[in-house]
Amino acid sequence: MEESLHPAAVDHLPPFITAPGQTDVLFNVMIVFVLLLIFLIGILYLRLHALPEHMAHGASKVQLQIVGALALIALFTHNHLFWIAALLLAMIEFPDFSSPVRSMARSLSKIAGRDEETDEAGTNAIEPAARPLDPQPSKPPPDPPQWAPIEMTPATGHEKVERRG
Repeated sequence: MEESLHPAAVDHLPPFITAPGQTDVLFNVMIVFVLLLIFLIGILYLRLHALPEHMAHGASKVQLQIVGALALIALFTHNHLFWIAALLLAMIEFPDFSSPVRSMARSLSKIAGRDEETDEAGTNAIEPAARPLDPQPSKPPPDPPQWAPIEMTPATGHEKVERRG
């Protein structure tokens, strides 16, 4: 029996229409394309979500942990306010307050005559109220330091190095 076309069918069919029982090439190509597109969009989404953590990488450890926690909360809750807060926090550079305070504490302990090694260990944390004065010092007092003027030259623009390089 000879196959005949339906009277309403056209004589020429487009190449993406396959015959019955044949492999649909366009369908297979589109499956691969959609899967690759979903994979690439997922990578882009996760890279965008990790942007605040990458920006805060040169900052202090505490700031990096706070930014990372906010970005993780934003990822799991889909609340964009956490991500925006993490991004803003990553852009801000916090001043270092602990170094000047430590320097002042060191200077005060040196002025007070405390031994730094015993204070850090905690063995000599409480000093007696009064020390008996030695009538005859065993060694002569040290010479006062000799001060020399220091000439400061301002740094040019290319010599300045940014902290988060």
